[in-house]
Amino acid sequence: MPKISQKGINMPESPIRKLVPYAEKAKSKGHHVYHLNIGQPDIKTPQGALQAVKDANFEVLEYSHSAGFESYRKKLATYYQGHHLNVDFSDIIITTGGSEALMFALGSTLDPDDEIIIPEPFYANYNGFSISNGVKIVPVMSSIDNGFALPSISEFEKLITPKTKAILICNPGNPTGYLYSEQEMQQLTDLVVKHDLFLIADEVYREFAYDGFKHISVMSIPALANHAIMVDSVSKRYSMCGARIGCIVSKNKELMTAAMKFAQARLSPPTFAQIASEAALDTPESYFDEVITEYRERRDVFIKALQEIDGVQVTAPHGSFYCVAKFPVKNADDFAKWLLEDYDLNGETVMIAPAAGFYSTPGVGLDEARMAYVLKKEDLLRSAQILKEALKVYQGIEK
Repeated sequence: MPKISQKGINMPESPIRKLVPYAEKAKSKGHHVYHLNIGQPDIKTPQGALQAVKDANFEVLEYSHSAGFESYRKKLATYYQGHHLNVDFSDIIITTGGSEALMFALGSTLDPDDEIIIPEPFYANYNGFSISNGVKIVPVMSSIDNGFALPSISEFEKLITPKTKAILICNPGNPTGYLYSEQEMQQLTDLVVKHDLFLIADEVYREFAYDGFKHISVMSIPALANHAIMVDSVSKRYSMCGARIGCIVSKNKELMTAAMKFAQARLSPPTFAQIASEAALDTPESYFDEVITEYRERRDVFIKALQEIDGVQVTAPHGSFYCVAKFPVKNADDFAKWLLEDYDLNGETVMIAPAAGFYSTPGVGLDEARMAYVLKKEDLLRSAQILKEALKVYQGIEK
């Protein structure tokens, strides 16, 4: 029998999706499952985006330009300029989701066995993207004790070798919700300029900043003109996860020429989704005001309820719509499975994402879980209540 690749063997399971069979089994028993495991917003997609697809009239559904519709890239550049980012449409390549943008970024900046430094915990698919490109992740640890703030720059410097080519951040963070300060972004800027590295910033949650905190984009820092690569997506901004449209943005022309080769190899991004995404840019600012207000209220309700559970440690994030909580259990993966297989509170249970899958360091984050506060406030309160009661039972079993 032919053997699969070592790369295929090493490809990690998604901590977000690997428990789906357990959730399906729970539902087959008639249980209602509250999905805290995945960042699927329940906010309605802007009607204009949906209507644009309905109104599209084609006799032939053709390829688009490999970089995406020029009209969309120009409109997107105008959007960025409105947020004080010096971006021209020629600095943008439209991709099939933020995931493909990350793949293009890694493929254009790192060769097999090169190293990329990433603060952990980090978005779980960074592991998979790196394995796909033969790249080695070098993690630098952040801590729940300070809300997963940027680790000391001295810790980064200790890890830089001749094989180090880039630093990757998610800002605001997935899974932590941490929003990097202006001072932290300046520290990273000084570091990558000093060591002549790329700074890849996954900014797909850039609109979701709370409590007066401001998102600082890598594209707003002049010193990073040749170092910065921004990854963006419509998935969360417009509640359009199924569109699978993102982009890679950089002022570095050599980098974008390389990325364009990857774009040409996959031919073009999807036409209907580009139509929807271009139309979504007409969404009024009031849409975001309402969405951010709603998520901030959800965060406040959920975090307060979690903090009232004995033994749970969690801080209020200032961005995105995720939090990482430390639970009074030995293994959050076992706890997550148990919640779905063996526990319900009046026919209801919850699904969480064990956080060990968001680390690359073995044995770290075993008692942590990521949760997304993308449900209605009453559902979040109910989820916290279920977790509170479930922990009382589980701790007795675990002992």
